[in-house]
Amino acid sequence: MVEGRVVVISALQFACSDDVSTNVDTAERLVRAAHQKGAKIILIQELFEGYYFCQAQREDFFRQAKPHKEHPTILRMQNLAKELGVVIPVSFFEEANNAHYNSVAVIDADGTDLGLYRKSHIPDGPGYQEKFYFNPGDTGFKVFQTKFAKIGVGICWDQWFPEVARAMVLQGAEILFYPTAIGSEPQDDGLDSRDHWRRVMQGHAGANLVPLVASNRIGKEIIQTEHGKSEITFYGNSFIAGPTGEIVATADDKEEAVLVAEFDLDKLKIKRSSWGVFRDRRPDLYKVLLTLDGSNISQ
Repeated sequence: MVEGRVVVISALQFACSDDVSTNVDTAERLVRAAHQKGAKIILIQELFEGYYFCQAQREDFFRQAKPHKEHPTILRMQNLAKELGVVIPVSFFEEANNAHYNSVAVIDADGTDLGLYRKSHIPDGPGYQEKFYFNPGDTGFKVFQTKFAKIGVGICWDQWFPEVARAMVLQGAEILFYPTAIGSEPQDDGLDSRDHWRRVMQGHAGANLVPLVASNRIGKEIIQTEHGKSEITFYGNSFIAGPTGEIVATADDKEEAVLVAEFDLDKLKIKRSSWGVFRDRRPDLYKVLLTLDGSNISQ
C-alpha cells in the first residue's frame, strides 16, 4: 500500500505588545512549541510585530514599514525555519519604494524565501482603516510549492471572499492559510463577528475540499487616534478546519494557543477528484463574477 503525504499543520495565537522584539520572541517560542508537537507548516497571525495600528490614521505608523529584502523579522524566521525544518508564512508591513503593502513572505523548510503575497482586499471601516496604509496588492492570488505541500495564503479581509479560496485551489493549493487580526467593532459594542467569521472560512474549506488554517490575535489594544483613543478586543478563536468544513482544532478568545492537526494530502486529493465540484465547474457561465454590479456582461 502506497503511503500518503501526511502533514501536520499549526495555527498560533497570542496577544501582541507594542514592542517588536517581544512579539517576535513570542512568535519564535510558539513556533518552537508547534514544532515540538510535530507541525511542519506553522501560521503566525497577521502583523504580529506590534499592535494592530490600523485603528488610527497616523503618519508616524508608516515608520514601521520595511522593505521585503533584508527585513530583520523575515531573516530571523528564515533562520528558524531552516533550523527546525518547518514552513513559516511571515506577515509584515512592507515598504516598496513609495508603495506600502500588507504582505506575507512564505519561508520554506530550508529557509528559502519563496516570495510574496500582497493582500488584495483592503478594508476601510471604524477600527480597521487599512486603506490609509496599504496599497491594494498586485501579486494576484498565489500558490507556493513548499517542501510539504502546495499552499495558498490570503490575509484577513481576503478570507471573506470565496473567490480568493477558489482561485488558490484552482492553482493547486492543498491547504489554505489566513493570518488575521479581527475583534470587536469600536463603533458598535453589540456587533460580534466571531461566528460569522468562522463559518465563512469553514465554507471555503468545505466548498474546495481542503484544510484551512486561521490564526488570529487575542488581547485588548488601545491606540491613540486623531479623535481620541480607539480600543479593540481581539477575539482569537484561531482554528483549523478539515476538508468538509469541520472544526478539528480551535482556540478560545483569551488564551495563548498552539493548535495542530494532521491531514493526508494524497487522500484529500482523491476526495476532491471524486466529489466532482471541480469536474462539474462551468467557467463559461461565470462571466458575471468579472463585474461589480452583475449587469455589465459582454456577450
